[in-house]
Amino acid sequence: MSDLPRKAVTRTAKLATLPLGFAGRATWGLGKRIGGKSAEIVTRELQQRTADQLFKVLGELKGGAMKFGQALSVFESALPEEIAGPYRAALTKLQEAAPPMPTRTVHAVLAERLGEEWRELFVEFDDKPSAAASIGQVHRAVWHDGRAVAVKVQYPGAGEALLSDLTQLSRFARLLGPLIPGMDIKPLITELRDRVSEELDYALEAEAQRAHAAEFADDPDVVVPEVVHQGEQVLVTEWMEGVPLAEVISGGTREQRDRAGQLLARFLFSGPARTGLLHADPHPGNFRLLPAAAGAEGARAGIEVGAEGEEGGAGAFRLGVLDFGTVDRLPGGLPDIIGEALRTALAGDAQAVYDRLCEEGFVKGSIDLDPDAVLEYLLPIIEPTAVEEFTFTRSWMREQATRIADPRSPAHQLGKQLNLPPSYLLIHRVTLSTIGVLCQLNATVGLREELESWLPGFLAEPAPDDGAGIEAEV
Repeated sequence: MSDLPRKAVTRTAKLATLPLGFAGRATWGLGKRIGGKSAEIVTRELQQRTADQLFKVLGELKGGAMKFGQALSVFESALPEEIAGPYRAALTKLQEAAPPMPTRTVHAVLAERLGEEWRELFVEFDDKPSAAASIGQVHRAVWHDGRAVAVKVQYPGAGEALLSDLTQLSRFARLLGPLIPGMDIKPLITELRDRVSEELDYALEAEAQRAHAAEFADDPDVVVPEVVHQGEQVLVTEWMEGVPLAEVISGGTREQRDRAGQLLARFLFSGPARTGLLHADPHPGNFRLLPAAAGAEGARAGIEVGAEGEEGGAGAFRLGVLDFGTVDRLPGGLPDIIGEALRTALAGDAQAVYDRLCEEGFVKGSIDLDPDAVLEYLLPIIEPTAVEEFTFTRSWMREQATRIADPRSPAHQLGKQLNLPPSYLLIHRVTLSTIGVLCQLNATVGLREELESWLPGFLAEPAPDDGAGIEAEV
């Protein structure tokens, strides 16, 4: 296996095979149909070939290409089922695995960043990576004090590769757009590019993970591994065993899916309130389902995916959270406007919703919209917050995506006139991504409960006491 391709010309050439491949396969498919194969069979073959190529190119390149693939994978719920199938397996692979970095490269990075005697820091070190992601790969090891640890090693040249890939991908974003109806791909790529420097800085990642680990140390629902050691391009944390969320998506029981979905929603909204940070990379590869009795090093054996009747019921599961390389810093928690807009929208107060959106820049001053039309646009999207429990399904997400993507739809026309302020870009992407994962889980979640507990502005402030009662007593 060769090292991560670093030369811009090499990476650009590989990425260029994606749009060229789309065109080539279309011609191939036409020939097959002329040759007598049914359109349905040919279409299915085309989709499978496209999925295979997508994983091969994005996975091999790692860097920004793989980061884009991971971000894209959580939105597959929006695709029609007959199209989603072939892409789902290929994109899901990007959440957990990619072609590994050569062992010699891993050892060279460790020697450079931890010192030539780096092996003395470990009792054991597994040269075979346990996971490979967009900018680094993870190796299982045993730290010198006996703790099982995960050693995250950054790919040499990862920064250059990220920027090169995302620049190139933005050039043919329009060609990739049809993969996810209702989503503008270019802003997603731009936002990923803006986060490059933060994700490459393992000191920032360690700081964010320490903050979460400290806050959730005794939490009954969420587990965050402790940081053991941090250096440039190397991050050592406690090893966390558990069932990857992708396995729960593919084969979990109803109980496991619902519990995982509830905890995912709880972490999304409680994290900013408790730490001032929003975990901003919510793809399934960053989450684990753990037995309630297990800590970060708890045994995976405590949960069998697909097994009914887990001891202790749904409460026996906890959510393990990994990878704090991308966070949004929200010192006051999520902005009040989100909770206030949701509350007034659910109350049917179109004017109040519209006024708040205008104040925050979601509606530009030069635009004049009908408040009732804006409310009508929002209500289907916020449906999960209007009820005590909501079942997130792929069909529901497809319905929303189709409604917004169809140029003939009033929702599409209105959506084009709304604005997303830069400070809300990451919050918006994380929320959409989390909803995408909930739909993949097909989870029934009490989202309203989490909003009432953690989202500022969602509950109306109690009326102030004017003191009349005290005066009466005096």
